[in-house]
Amino acid sequence: MPLALEQIRRMRGGAQSHLMRCADGAYYVVKFQNNPQGTRILANELLATRLAARLGLPVPDVGVVEVGEELINKTDELFIELGRGRQRCIAGLQFGSKYPGDPATLPVYDFLPDEQLRRVLNLQDFAGMLVFDKWTCNTNGRQAVFFTPPAPARSASSASAEPFGQLAKGLRAIMIDNGFCFNATEWNFPDAPLRGIYLRQLVYEQIRGMSAFEPWLARVARFTEQALDESAGEIPPEWYGFDQGALYRLLEMLYRRRTQIEMLLTASWKSSRIPFPNWV
Repeated sequence: MPLALEQIRRMRGGAQSHLMRCADGAYYVVKFQNNPQGTRILANELLATRLAARLGLPVPDVGVVEVGEELINKTDELFIELGRGRQRCIAGLQFGSKYPGDPATLPVYDFLPDEQLRRVLNLQDFAGMLVFDKWTCNTNGRQAVFFTPPAPARSASSASAEPFGQLAKGLRAIMIDNGFCFNATEWNFPDAPLRGIYLRQLVYEQIRGMSAFEPWLARVARFTEQALDESAGEIPPEWYGFDQGALYRLLEMLYRRRTQIEMLLTASWKSSRIPFPNWV
């Protein structure tokens, strides 16, 4: 469990998260227990991102970050804006999403022009992420950021291989912000055709039919109750109000929903917005 050492900057978004440097040498986007969206948002972030990672989707490394009282007291920026004022971030166990590198040197983009977006190396993962978002009923639009992964250091054995830096060329997408899976703090599944869809329709241009979703549909179908329990077991109980029964009911509903995803995707395809323009 990494310990936060320094607040770097406030981040955009309704949860009012903070980018923080931690004792493990990494940087994390940290959401606090007293964020305006509710404590369950932290549980959703940890559970949903762990499930997405098990499906092989490009999500950040996530975990529990400890933020101490001393750091909060000496950092003026560690506060939460409320409708009638502000309050200090509370100390304790918070949700952390690892930043993909050193924020001082690694550019990360939340918007790309169409031409660049079409060249993103893992654009097909947006189809897989939609499978996930339908399964978990993400009531927010899909959020993603883009960055160029740094090339690994070249060893002597690779001197005759590809030129150094070849692996670093090209932007990749990483899927972030899963707090509104399971309908945010409600922990239910009010499905609708356009929920979970990424705003930029061009990421779905390669979709020609249901087969485009097949690798991830099969993985969800094979998901076991044990895998769900293992992922949920990492959540600090205070993040869901120590209501173990509510957590078990959520996992049970998730397990039953594995067979409904194709129906939900078909409803999206037939919606008036036509998110998959090349479906035949």
